[in-house]
Amino acid sequence: MRSIKTLSAALVAVSAVMPAHAENTFSIYGGLQSLPHSIVWGEDQNAADFNFVAGWEGRSFAMPPYWGARYTHWLNDDWAWSLDFTHSKAYADAGTLTDSGFSVLEFTDGINVLTVNAIRRFQGQSRLTPYVGFGAGISIPHVEITPTTGIETFEYQFGGYALQLQLGVDYALNDKWSLFTEYKMNFVMIDVDLVDGGWLRTDLFVNAFNLGVSRRF
Repeated sequence: MRSIKTLSAALVAVSAVMPAHAENTFSIYGGLQSLPHSIVWGEDQNAADFNFVAGWEGRSFAMPPYWGARYTHWLNDDWAWSLDFTHSKAYADAGTLTDSGFSVLEFTDGINVLTVNAIRRFQGQSRLTPYVGFGAGISIPHVEITPTTGIETFEYQFGGYALQLQLGVDYALNDKWSLFTEYKMNFVMIDVDLVDGGWLRTDLFVNAFNLGVSRRF
């Protein structure tokens, strides 16, 4: 009998410190993304070096549009980890194509960043919950590059490593659904090969203002 009472007391103590249920959310979002200029360097398929400053366009709403999806697992009331996939894009602008020696220079089927992040939220009494996040991951860009005197490269490649920063606020509609808006920045290292020889490197800063919806389960 004493053993049963001891076990019962232990179970009550454990249940008191454990959350009633794990909180998980799945989110989808879109928005407006842009990229500042970046230095592009490498070697073309004729073994000629190149080095220039590229201007980029995001074209968030052109097909395929900018979008993302995120799974978040809350460890407690304040901290969570998330797995975040972002399909962002980069098109070299007309001036860059005129001056660079490339007829096509873009990542338009996605820069495709996948990151694991730590999330901290700041809950209060209102329906609004601010949050911040930071993480790291990889990029898998769809490389679409054609030198004016070379061969087209049109394929997915491992691009390199990526970092992510996000600042946002979540608005709870009810106990299951919420809306959110956030600023998100991805620093993306692009180091890719050209078909039939050559390579290209650049570092992209993708800035995005997102609107999304989350479902708790």
